[in-house]
Amino acid sequence: MAFAADARASDEAPADEGVEGAAPQAETAPAARAPGDGAAPAVRPPELTGAVEAAYPQAAREAGLEGSVVLRLTIDAEGRVTSAEVAEPAGHGFDEAAREAALRFRFTPARRGDRSVASRILYRHDFRLPAPPPAAGPGAGMPAGRGGPAAAPVAGAAGAAPAASAAGAAPATGAAGPALPAIEVSVRGASEAERLRTSAQAVQVIETVEARRQAADLGEVLSRAEGVSVRRLGGLGSDARFSLNGLTDDRIRFFLDGVPLDLAGHSFGVANVPVNLVERAEIYRGVVPLRFGSDALGGAVNLVTDQDTRGTGAAASYQVGSFGTYRLTLGARHAHAPSGLFARASGFVDRARNDTPVDVMAFDESGRPSPARARRFHDGYVAAGGAAEVGVIRRPWADRLLVRAFFTSHDKELQHGPLVTMLDGRVTSPPFGEATFGRQTGGALLRYAQPFFGRARLDALAGYSYARTTFLDTATCTYDWSDRCKPRPYRGEVGDDANDQQVRQHTAFARVNAAWHPATDHLLRFGLSPTHVTRTGRNLIVAEREKDPLTAERDLWSGVAGVEYEARPLEGRLANIAFAKLYLQSVRTREHLPSGRIGDVDRATHRVGAGDSLRFRFTDAIYAKASYEVATRLPTPEELFGDGGLVVSNVHLEPEASHNVNLGVTLERAETPVGQLRLNVNGFGRFTEDLITLQRFLGYSAYGNTLSARSVGFESTAGWTSPGDWLSVDGHVTWQDFRDGSTDVRIQNLPYLFGGVAARAQWPEIAARRDVLSLTWITDYVHAFFVGPEGRGAARSKAEIPSQLLHTLALTYLVERGGWTVSSTVEVQNLTDEKAFSFHGIQRPGRAAYAKLALSL
Repeated sequence: MAFAADARASDEAPADEGVEGAAPQAETAPAARAPGDGAAPAVRPPELTGAVEAAYPQAAREAGLEGSVVLRLTIDAEGRVTSAEVAEPAGHGFDEAAREAALRFRFTPARRGDRSVASRILYRHDFRLPAPPPAAGPGAGMPAGRGGPAAAPVAGAAGAAPAASAAGAAPATGAAGPALPAIEVSVRGASEAERLRTSAQAVQVIETVEARRQAADLGEVLSRAEGVSVRRLGGLGSDARFSLNGLTDDRIRFFLDGVPLDLAGHSFGVANVPVNLVERAEIYRGVVPLRFGSDALGGAVNLVTDQDTRGTGAAASYQVGSFGTYRLTLGARHAHAPSGLFARASGFVDRARNDTPVDVMAFDESGRPSPARARRFHDGYVAAGGAAEVGVIRRPWADRLLVRAFFTSHDKELQHGPLVTMLDGRVTSPPFGEATFGRQTGGALLRYAQPFFGRARLDALAGYSYARTTFLDTATCTYDWSDRCKPRPYRGEVGDDANDQQVRQHTAFARVNAAWHPATDHLLRFGLSPTHVTRTGRNLIVAEREKDPLTAERDLWSGVAGVEYEARPLEGRLANIAFAKLYLQSVRTREHLPSGRIGDVDRATHRVGAGDSLRFRFTDAIYAKASYEVATRLPTPEELFGDGGLVVSNVHLEPEASHNVNLGVTLERAETPVGQLRLNVNGFGRFTEDLITLQRFLGYSAYGNTLSARSVGFESTAGWTSPGDWLSVDGHVTWQDFRDGSTDVRIQNLPYLFGGVAARAQWPEIAARRDVLSLTWITDYVHAFFVGPEGRGAARSKAEIPSQLLHTLALTYLVERGGWTVSSTVEVQNLTDEKAFSFHGIQRPGRAAYAKLALSL
């Protein structure tokens, strides 16, 4: 958002505040007269010396609105603003924001001769949204503090105040003096990403401008943030394990534009969401804002898509690469300003063979095992989806009223189970050759947002999602790594029995958030988020329906309600958010009871949580953050109801609980003769109880509450951008110690030390105007860690995932012409063909090359 103010000074002031005996003065003065002809001394107008950035109204920002407000300011003889009246309103919250900021302005007082006097001026404040990001520049698409200077100072931050200049004098009525030219004040405000970074929230924001031009998937982009580790089990479409400060899997909640990711059409995991459909990722560490209406133990990740509701825009990308990888994304939007009609659509298609080389133990003709190099042969992935959104925006009765419909389909071949170990060619089970898994998701969302009475705002959404999950495992062969089939008398590869499953899940949900500004720099938020899930299914292998556990009718109600109070005292230097939450869950299911009969099983539970987040700004560039939450995670439908096959139900699970603490200091940017410096250091603690883990028994598995754990550690980022912005270097490192609370043994299958470095050099206008050639080098490091429990057996006998050092090199050429931006990238991942492994020791792809073309309007 850009702000501009135009102050026109007149010597108007209340009669009792001016020079003794002076008459009230008009806002427009007559022609000046020369001094010394009997007139009162000429008046010098007040000069702005300290401005406070007006907060851009959230509703107006989200609606893409801009506006101008003209204020009539009364300034006393000490330069303080004693009154701010709206002379020309703009509505939509602009009037209140401009007035609240102006009341904190400081001026050098107006002077009549050598005496300070009260005065009154007209002051115009223009609210402007931020200009689109430059075609290329240091830091584009990089995490906070890791990609070059920000485009703008922070709204409300010290040092972001406009600089004012004035010339001439405002003549008093009947006074002589030159006419007054305008006082020009201009300042660039903060983007939404920058506002979040400098808020009290424990959040890191990754903007994907640069990543959308490169070939990295979203999992790789997220893993370049400190404290985050993402490890796939294989290539595109495979399961990925996401870790944030030591906590993994469902302990982290994922959202798309504030809607749970699996209810928004992307139920195959965050790493498989096309990066070109995401504009930024918000990573919340341990403390989750009330507006998401969700339970989470270790934090949340919110993926934000294109939020621009102005004009017409379009984007497309196409990527091709190793192992039969093809990715296509399309998106477009159009807003008709006179009527307020708005439409947006997006879609994607992904396809990959994933025939990557792996080191295995193969059997020769005599049946003896020996190390061999093979290729995955049953690991393909196909996914496609689309979404369309229509409605009205910026109407008097609705700031936003939009309906969104979506459908996605994912199909994945299964090459092996999730716990196979491929370290040193040791494979603990044969590959699969026929098992497949798929999921189709469709649904609709209704969003409504509207400000009320200038101080309140309502944001609400309601939605429905349908998911159909299929699992087919009926093979009558045992396969080897040469894709050869050895017949056997029984069916099924994954477990002891064959499966032809279909599970159907219906979900209805709502999110209602209300905000109220009772006073300047104070905000109250209220949230309510109910969710209702029903699930049933059928395994066609089980001939008798009444003996099929999938046919049980399962019903799950859950909800989160809460209140937040935000205050920004000390002229915004201190920001604090205190909150309280209530978690509710009710489970009802018809199950096979021990007696052999089918009966109802009902259970309800509730929990209470609370916390606080604060930020204090020491200087223009340095601020500190601290946060704490008593967090709760409710069991998921999968954990409560099982999968109808190898994982059985356990409706008696208790919620997980955790005490989460964060403390950090940030040097936002420091300009020095050798370039710009950035630094961030954070410490964290996670103290959890009743962790839900998958427990394996003879012939089946079930989720249960097993252990308490603690995770403590630190994370840091540092960056430098050269003068002229031609070179930038950024690095991050994380150390975490995640241990079982009862044995003090480090939790298995999690790295405890990892980091990375990214360097980018760029050369503008190398072949034509408004073009940029950039070369990016990215190095990721993961220190060695054990696959199994650390406290069992001798160290030399344990399976250990070795240290991994992977390099990526990307060359990008970008050009802008006639409103279009076109980029082409050639990228090589795992440049040195280093062996890489997942958390469980599954070998990941080696060296791979990709080419990508991206266009945007």
